[in-house]
Amino acid sequence: MSDAKNVVLCFMAHPDDAEILCGGVLIRLAQLGWDVHIATAAAGDCGSEKLPREEIAAIRKNEGIAAAKLIGGTYHTLAEPDVNVIFEKSTNRKAIDLFREVCPTLVITHPREDYMLDHEQTHLLARSAAFSFAIPNASSLPLKPGVHIPHLYYADPIEGRNPYTGEPVMPTVTIDISDVIETKAQMLACHASQREWLRAHHGMDEYLDAMKRHSAERGTLIGTNYGESFRQHLGHAFPQNDLLAELLP
Repeated sequence: MSDAKNVVLCFMAHPDDAEILCGGVLIRLAQLGWDVHIATAAAGDCGSEKLPREEIAAIRKNEGIAAAKLIGGTYHTLAEPDVNVIFEKSTNRKAIDLFREVCPTLVITHPREDYMLDHEQTHLLARSAAFSFAIPNASSLPLKPGVHIPHLYYADPIEGRNPYTGEPVMPTVTIDISDVIETKAQMLACHASQREWLRAHHGMDEYLDAMKRHSAERGTLIGTNYGESFRQHLGHAFPQNDLLAELLP
C-alpha cells in the first residue's frame, strides 16, 4: 500500500456503482498517484434473471476486480446479499475492519437518501466506519500510526434527484472529468453482466449512454463537457476543507 496520506476508498452498495457515480474522480486521483480502493457492501448476487446467486456473484466480483485494475486500483466486497444490506452489528464490524485495513484518507459513498435502500444502508455503514475505524478498540485489526477521520463525500443519488421529493440535489462541489470520460466508460463496460440485467429488468439498453448523459448534465454546472458532483460531509470531527476541490481544480 502506498502513502497512507493518499488513499481513497469508494465504498458503495453494488459492483458498478462506483464506476457510474465517481469513476472519473477515481481515475483523476489515480493519475495523481493516489492509492485507489473500490469496495461494495453487497455481492451483486441479484444481478441476473437467469443465473443462480453464487454464479452471478462470482461474475460480478471478477467484473469489479477488472474495472478497478484498469486504473491500478483494488476491489473489495463485504459480500452481503443484494437487497439485504442492513446496518447492524456484524455488517458494521465488517465495514470497520475493511476501513482499518485500507486506512483511507478520503472516502466516497452514497448519499443519505437514494433510490434503493441498499444504498441508504451502505451510507450508514460508511459513515460509521469512517468515524470509528481509527478508534483503537473499534477493531481487532492492527491500527496503523497516524490514521485519523478521513474526508467524506457523498456521490449523487441516482439521476441526481431526491427519491422522496423528486427535487434535484445540489452538490457542494463538481469535478471536471471531461479528459477521462472514455476511461470511465471503459471501467463501466467491465460490468457486462449488469448491462444485460438492466436490459432485461429495466427494459433499457443504454448502460454507458445513461452514465454519459448524467455526467454531461453535471458538467454544465461548471461549464465543462462532463462532470461528477458531490456533497461533502461536514459533521463534527470530520475535516472541513474541500479536499476534492483542492486536488482536482
